[in-house]
Amino acid sequence: MKYKKWNIGVPAEEEVFRLRAAGYSYLMALVLASRGIVSPEAAADFLECEQHLTLSPMLMRDMDKAVARIQRAISGGETVAVFGDYDVDGITSTVLLLDYLKSCGVPCLRYIPRRIEDGYGLSKPAIQSLRDQGATLMITVDCGITGNEEVAFANSIGLDVVVTDHHECKEALPDAIAVVDPHRPDCPYPFKYLAGCGVALKLVLALGGESREDALFARYCTLAAIGTVADVMRMEGENRAIVSCGLKALPHTDFVGVHALLREAGLLGRPITSVQIGFVLSPRINAAGRMGAADLAADLLETSDPARAEELARALCELNRERQAVEQAICADAVNQIGDLRTEERSALVLASEDWHQGVVGIVASRLSEKYSCPSFMIHLKDGTGRGSCRSYGGLNLFAALEACSDLLDGFGGHELAAGFTIPEANIGPFREKMNRYVRSLTGGEPPVSSLDVDAAVGSPCELTLEQEASLEPLEPYGSGNPRPVFALLGATVESLQSVGQGRHLKLRLSKGVCRFDAIFFSVTEEECGVVPGSRVDAAFYLQANTFRGCTTLQLQLVDIRPSLVPSRNEADSLDLVRRLVEDSGPLSPQETVRLRASRSQYAACWVALERRLRQGKAEEDYLPYLRTLASRMGGSESFLRAALALAVFQERGLIALTRKDDRVILCLMPIQGKVNLDACPYLIRLGRPAGSQEV
Repeated sequence: MKYKKWNIGVPAEEEVFRLRAAGYSYLMALVLASRGIVSPEAAADFLECEQHLTLSPMLMRDMDKAVARIQRAISGGETVAVFGDYDVDGITSTVLLLDYLKSCGVPCLRYIPRRIEDGYGLSKPAIQSLRDQGATLMITVDCGITGNEEVAFANSIGLDVVVTDHHECKEALPDAIAVVDPHRPDCPYPFKYLAGCGVALKLVLALGGESREDALFARYCTLAAIGTVADVMRMEGENRAIVSCGLKALPHTDFVGVHALLREAGLLGRPITSVQIGFVLSPRINAAGRMGAADLAADLLETSDPARAEELARALCELNRERQAVEQAICADAVNQIGDLRTEERSALVLASEDWHQGVVGIVASRLSEKYSCPSFMIHLKDGTGRGSCRSYGGLNLFAALEACSDLLDGFGGHELAAGFTIPEANIGPFREKMNRYVRSLTGGEPPVSSLDVDAAVGSPCELTLEQEASLEPLEPYGSGNPRPVFALLGATVESLQSVGQGRHLKLRLSKGVCRFDAIFFSVTEEECGVVPGSRVDAAFYLQANTFRGCTTLQLQLVDIRPSLVPSRNEADSLDLVRRLVEDSGPLSPQETVRLRASRSQYAACWVALERRLRQGKAEEDYLPYLRTLASRMGGSESFLRAALALAVFQERGLIALTRKDDRVILCLMPIQGKVNLDACPYLIRLGRPAGSQEV
């Protein structure tokens, strides 16, 4: 199990029926009802994607000032510098704005920091370099909102600055010609969740004027879509329109570098969804910035030479493979460090090393946050200073968290879900302590529990078809606030499993009733999965159409798998029989009495297995899976039934405390002196026959 807890939605049957009666498919109706969209009218509104942006860019504070200064630069033939960020959002923002300015005949300079040498955001040496090259105006994209000192320096050397950004603002804004950021407290723009490339797109639309909005949006929505998905922005409002239109335009975009990257990644000619952008295209573009070569990705997106584009696309994919290897090594080292942390240091993981690649620690932080269900802070150390990347978990606002610890930091920036910071090495210990206290204060001191949100359990497995999978397409694009649907198949049987992809992934065959399903579990080994053929399991999964050698079949892409918490028909009958005995709710038949009676050796085997398990510190167990384990220890016929009764007897005799919590049971050994006579248990007395003078 990857997740300790599954939150499975239970949509009301009448709401699902109402949506199906309106023409929505079974799976679509399940998802909509689970997400609180219960009327056909609400469903139609939710699924409709605007084909253009309806909010005027001039609603943004300072947009008029930005447009006026940039238009003056265009008409005056000034040299304009675009200063971007090294992630996908920053790179696409930079290319988008540069492409527009060059189309206006503007002499342009481009500056994207090198992650390792320059660090995040504006820097005085870079600003001086741009001024020395003749720039009189610098426009920032996806950065600059916290660069107060750097903007003041630019002003002092005669370089005007227009800041465009989407990150959280500090109390004092930079003293720029214009500061365009929807997060400004005084910005009336109603949609606050644009990515940096979304703000850059709005700037271009404002510069082009209303008459050119549709044409400019059609040209640049592909770049904006890639940046928006990569930066994990909320997939609603204008972001939904940007990504939806960008996905449709992607196959025939004018940017030849995008075509080259699609070809190199094996996606050319195939339908492109937000999933492909997030897991195939974005990592390749991001790898350039992470490995200190962001200009390579910008060159790819800027070039109009198909041969050059192919060369650059191959280089990006090679960098991505290198990034993957580095990431795996850092992740393994981080996991070892976590093993040495005290319990009170695990509410927020703060880890540091001189050996880690600064460009890759952020993506490792994401993996650790998911694996350990808490925010993660990964710090690369060099010469007594740490450069950190952090990722949120459970709704924690990282910007606010860093602000609460700012007395220990040299600087920080970012937004709610992801941020960066610099810290003196000597402050890492105090920072770890303070950040953990801060997180515990928000969570009430409760230990983090990894949880998976499942839209719904599929009650009709026969409805899992290619046609049903295709019916979910209107839910696209997926992202924060509109996640890809996760379904659950409860009480399935593992028919077979085998390692694939050089042992890195697991392929399974699952069945439920007469239905059979192929499943793939990425980045999970057979040992980690912990199931064998014949296991009764619950499976959480995405649905996908898998095309191999020209044949398309349905495949379950597993998100998690666990021993089933749903009893089989025989198990349910056994549990009901034990309940009737314990509650003394009526006489048992002679046959039922015989079924319940266990031998002394069976009770002893059950107790030995239980005591050994609990003394190993395994105090919390899922009820049904643990009963199945105990049953295998008891052996003989009716082993599951008798294991269930054994637990009830042990509890009544004071040997264990057994507390149900949802679908889980917590077992604790109780302090006892001497032997305990099981025969005195009223449950066994009701069976009419002592259990062989049993003592434990």
